[in-house]
Amino acid sequence: MSKIKVKQIRSVIDRPKDQKLTIEALGLGRPNWEKVHNDTPQIRGMIKKVTHLVTVEEIKKG
Repeated sequence: MSKIKVKQIRSVIDRPKDQKLTIEALGLGRPNWEKVHNDTPQIRGMIKKVTHLVTVEEIKKG
């Protein structure tokens, strides 16, 4: 399964509660924190919800 690296680039201060909870569910919490996840539809949906707060990088195998 392919992997993606999610990096938080903006703060969650003054954001709606659902966006704060989504960032927390992704394992992030502060700007410049990174987390590697499996590339699943569930993770992609969470990223889509907070796309203005994060960047996504696909990790190539090998």
